[in-house]
Amino acid sequence: MHKDYYAVIMAGGIGSRFWPVSTQDFPKQFHDMLGTGQTLLQKTFTRLNKLIPSENIYILTNERYLNLTLEQLPDISEKQVVLEPAMRNTAPCILLSALKIQKENPNALMLVAPSDHWIEDDTAFSEDLQICFENARKNDVLMTLGIVPTFPNTGFGYIESEKDGEDQIKKVKQFREKPDYETAKQFLSSGNFVWNAGIFIWSAKSISASFKKYLPEMYSLFSNGKSVFNTSEENRFIAENYAKADNISIDYGILERADNVFVKKATFDWNDLGTWGALHDKLNKDSNVNTVVNADTILADSNNNMIFTTKKKLVVLDGVEDYIVVDKEDVLLIFPKAKEQQIKSLLNDVSDKFGNKYL
Repeated sequence: MHKDYYAVIMAGGIGSRFWPVSTQDFPKQFHDMLGTGQTLLQKTFTRLNKLIPSENIYILTNERYLNLTLEQLPDISEKQVVLEPAMRNTAPCILLSALKIQKENPNALMLVAPSDHWIEDDTAFSEDLQICFENARKNDVLMTLGIVPTFPNTGFGYIESEKDGEDQIKKVKQFREKPDYETAKQFLSSGNFVWNAGIFIWSAKSISASFKKYLPEMYSLFSNGKSVFNTSEENRFIAENYAKADNISIDYGILERADNVFVKKATFDWNDLGTWGALHDKLNKDSNVNTVVNADTILADSNNNMIFTTKKKLVVLDGVEDYIVVDKEDVLLIFPKAKEQQIKSLLNDVSDKFGNKYL
């Protein structure tokens, strides 16, 4: 392990498309969504810990998830949990983490990654990271890992790189928003587009300088706290100032504007596990394409279903096809897979009728 390698795991989201398992008080990253015995956060930490010392792994999350984080990651200390007192998208929390890490180690190289992604080949992932870390050590660059697209997905953002050369690392031309189907097909046929996985690598020095250049007000706001970062006074400073930061993503605030952004094509399989359908796609299936997590089942004339129970339970289905079936202590969801994107908006109906009881 390299003492200059650091990781920042973003674990503050709610994951509303995984309701009813993912809730405001207990979101998906703290659940064992894959049925492996580890939560998504724990799997991400374990994967990174093969390359990065545990004391150099920081967790970005909401204040309400502090205890959950510490319970699930006993190898970290409370000072490694960076708490967001207000929801302000990804740029402010990444800048705060970079300044904290840079103060601790001016030579630090940082990985920023979500807590809830599915990555199959940990060895290939580590090898890709090392290549990016080395490039970030030698050069003033902002690196990202791009996923080679396997089909014209309209649910992901894309990264367009320069076509010239055979190098595995290419300069980014532009970030592209989620396309329609025809545009996504054009991206794939062009050969120089990859999915944006939201995995970034850079030196603490380079990303701090980028904030100073492109988001100077935010940089100035947080730089005022340098003297108290990593001290007992840090929490007070964050509580008083964090909400003053602009609500802006790292992509829009920095990466789409900077001229030193480079992408490496990932050599590992990846999925962002954003929906029940995505989970169904990635897990093992029976002969009738049903995926089952935790449950015992008796399935008759039932095909292509995603079945999930939070505890071991017998699920009996007959004549059910293309459905999401989720059983939790206080909620049973039976929902068409074709409408899975509507689960997020469904929560508005639940809230209107029952308040926050089931959210």
